[in-house]
Amino acid sequence: MNNSPIIVWFRRDLRLRDHEALAAACATGRPVIPVFISDTLVDSLGAAPKMRLGLAVDHFAKLLRSNSSNLVLRKGDALTVLRELVAETGAGAVYWSRLYDPQHKSRDTAVKAALKQDGIDVHSFTGHLLFEPWTVETKIGGFYKVFTPMWKSVRDRSLAMSLRTPDGIASPDQWPISESLEDWHMSAAMKRGADGLATYCVVGENAAADRLQQFLSEKIGRYVENRNIPGVAGTSGLSENLTYGEISPRQCWHAGWKALHDGHAGAETFLRELVWREFAYHLAHHTPRLLTGNWKPEWDAFPWNTNETEHVTAWKQGRTGVPFVDAAMREMYVTGVMHNRGRMIVASYLTKHLLSHWKIGLDWFADCLIDWDPCSNAMGWQWAAGSGPDAAPYFRVFNPISQLDKFDPQRTYADRWIAEGKANPSDTAQSYFDMVPKSWGISKQDAYPATIVDVKLGRERALDAYKTR
Repeated sequence: MNNSPIIVWFRRDLRLRDHEALAAACATGRPVIPVFISDTLVDSLGAAPKMRLGLAVDHFAKLLRSNSSNLVLRKGDALTVLRELVAETGAGAVYWSRLYDPQHKSRDTAVKAALKQDGIDVHSFTGHLLFEPWTVETKIGGFYKVFTPMWKSVRDRSLAMSLRTPDGIASPDQWPISESLEDWHMSAAMKRGADGLATYCVVGENAAADRLQQFLSEKIGRYVENRNIPGVAGTSGLSENLTYGEISPRQCWHAGWKALHDGHAGAETFLRELVWREFAYHLAHHTPRLLTGNWKPEWDAFPWNTNETEHVTAWKQGRTGVPFVDAAMREMYVTGVMHNRGRMIVASYLTKHLLSHWKIGLDWFADCLIDWDPCSNAMGWQWAAGSGPDAAPYFRVFNPISQLDKFDPQRTYADRWIAEGKANPSDTAQSYFDMVPKSWGISKQDAYPATIVDVKLGRERALDAYKTR
């Protein structure tokens, strides 16, 4: 068994550098068989994240081939597939990087127990987070329910340095048969929007590393101000690559600290954003209801609308008549991402001005975002709705008109995404109509829609409802 192959099961860690599971497998000198499995959790992904995952897997397979290895693709139940591969290859061990959301934890726990019962050596490793949830506690024990104290508790923690790409990945004498990625049709649900969305994707670990470097060299100095301006490319954009593990959070953390020590003003804010992602996983680990129900149970009786009303449809289509909301929703549909300021605005508008359930927004984002992350998505929506980790939720009703005046006074962002009523609309604004389903029956020649809910009256209605909940 000392020279039996090791199966490395790749999931949301599609990189070679700073990969503890892969590094440990390669360090044994034994043959390594990289595997990606399309199981029910992959099949259930929304249209945009599933397409983006397909691009990531395809790129990673090519990267492995350039390093004299291969990526074996199999579809089916994860445990069944791994048992089949063990039988086919004589593998004596299975390694993987841990995932921390409830669904993946449940699956992985069951897989690990079953494989160990089979006599297989199973090891899981860190890699998706900086600080595993159970390692972060308050001074009196227990978990953090507020972000700032958690940030202060982990800010000065030391982390091991990032691992290098392995010098070599030993191959088995014979590779097991791999399925074809094309046969999985990962982009099928995107339909006519697939080609357009693909042009906005930044795929692979080399591209992610370049993106980080560009951010550090060109943007971090004005990050504090520019991160709030949707018309400026002022953020790192790394949420997309972190989602698929094309870069590790540890690589970003060490780069951020170096920038801070070099005197770059925005570096600490960047580090805080990395920990905000950690906070989402921290909450999901300790309170799994974050992903499926109100984090604050007292909100269970709040009378949110849960139906697909005309107003909800208008929100999804970016046709509310409120330019900030519509521009942000169209940006997401075309590019698969949305500026963070826009995310707060559209979430506040849906849950407060339209009094519609945050789960409607959660599900729509899960279908449209290429940087979709189960824990970050859930925490963001609950924070905006008031049912999540926020000290004074009902007072926070963003005014999308004044927010646009403040953060997009020249209407750079709005003009980028709204075509109606413009003599010469931008290419990006027009591309929205080329990507949306024809069944929506909308055209750039249409008049810009009237406002579906008066912003002032919507705010007053929301505050009245929240006060009497």
